[in-house]
Parts: sequence; C-alpha cells; structure tokens
Amino acid sequence: MRALMPDIQLFRDRPHAGQELAEALLHLADRQPLVLALPRGGVPVAYEVARRLSAPLDLVLVRKIGAPGNEELALGAVIDGAEPKWVINQELFNQIAPPPGWFDEEMQRQLAELERRRQRYCGQRPAPVITDRCVIVIDDGVATGATVRAALKGLRQSKPEHIVLAVPVGPRDVIEMLRSEVDELVCLAMPEPFIGVGCHYADFTQTTDEQVIDLLARAQGA
Repeated sequence: MRALMPDIQLFRDRPHAGQELAEALLHLADRQPLVLALPRGGVPVAYEVARRLSAPLDLVLVRKIGAPGNEELALGAVIDGAEPKWVINQELFNQIAPPPGWFDEEMQRQLAELERRRQRYCGQRPAPVITDRCVIVIDDGVATGATVRAALKGLRQSKPEHIVLAVPVGPRDVIEMLRSEVDELVCLAMPEPFIGVGCHYADFTQTTDEQVIDLLARAQGA
C-alpha cells in the first residue's frame, strides 16, 4: 500500500477513484456481481465500477437508530433491501434500557424514511435481491467504519453468496477491523496519517441527490 503525506491527493475525484477501484475488481466480473453504493458519495465511485464490470448498480441505504434523547448514540441501524434487516448494539441497548416497544417503533420510523429515500433515488424500482449473489459494497472511503459496518451486517443476514467491501481509501486500523465482516476486502490505499477521506481527493465536492438519480438512471440504461 502507498504511504502518502496528507497533502498529496490520491484521486482527482470520485469517478477517477471508481476507475482505479474497478481495475482492482476485474477478477469478479465473471461472478455477475451486484454493485451496491452507499449514497451519496459512494454512487459516483460505484457507477464506474458497475460500468467496467458490466454489473447492475443499486443502493444500500442505512439509517441509524439513535438512543432516546440522544440520537447521535447509535443503538442499532436498519438496512433496506427486498427484505429489510436490522442490527443492534446489544451491550449498549442493555445499558440504555429504552422503554418497552420503543425500539420497534423507532425501527419502523426509520424504515419508512429508508423507503422514502429509495423512492426519491430509484422511483418505483424495488430493492434488489441479495440472496445467493456476489455483492460488492462501495463507498468513496471509510473513516470510522460505523455506517458501512452496519450495512455489511445487515446485508449478511440476506445470505449473499460472496460479499465484498471495496473502497478507494481508509485508515488501516478500521480497514483491518472490517475484514471480519466480509469475504473479500479491497482498499486501494491506507495512507498514514489518514486525517480524513476528503484529504485524499483533489475534488471532494459533495454529491447531490440529482447526481445520484442521474447516475442510477444511466446505469439502468434509462
């Protein structure tokens, strides 16, 4: 892996990172993979991978379930899909001890938000079936790994045949922690010091909803 100073950019922008990542994933093309992007920043990266591998592109949407009165404290998460899944931090849940029925109500509220977002991005197209498929999960980089870890745990419940996490850049300790969640992990660079994902892009302009919708439509051939 390349060890770079934080003022040296690895990638021009997200499409460039996706093109680089696609080259590292070509060995999976024959497995007819499903490429799943974490919106919004992961979509321009994943679009290039899906295009290079001639693979379908879709989203994996995750919503945190925050503790009562402290939404930043994640008790769990819900992950959309043909059969939505949820994960829970059991140790923290036991410590917080929310009121009976609270978690189920909050989970349903977040599932409704996931459905709203899926319709916003994908229209009436249903979430993809994960079971028995080779699935490549892509983001524009990893920082703490909390969101992608929740996504991977949720996807694993749908029993994919082979699950891959592919990111352009991330901190070494977090990447190593995530290896246990997947069958295969591809990370192009783990620079030290890491600082943050955006530091390793020359252009890290925020991806808009409109860009996500456009790229998904182009991937569908619309």
